[in-house]
Amino acid sequence: MILADVTYYPVGDGTSASKYVREALSTLKSSGLKIYPGSMSTVIEGNNLDEIFSAIKKGEETIISMGIKRVETIIKIDHRLDIENTVDRKLKSIS
Repeated sequence: MILADVTYYPVGDGTSASKYVREALSTLKSSGLKIYPGSMSTVIEGNNLDEIFSAIKKGEETIISMGIKRVETIIKIDHRLDIENTVDRKLKSIS
């Protein structure tokens, strides 16, 4: 399992991005991947990079379709091969 942490920054429409992020999250959820929204970023679990990047791209396209002319997208990838890498496993290891 591959984990990706994604943050979208829609630029150019005031200080609140919640309406854009809400729509991007809806798009991410429709990908069928496990999505873990947080207050500052969203974690995605996927089997391969292609499906993760496809979902992230569609989320960005959703924001652009709402009239935003610039989106900064930050992505971090955690690709472990030695163990099953899941959000649940990582959370259990710190509790």
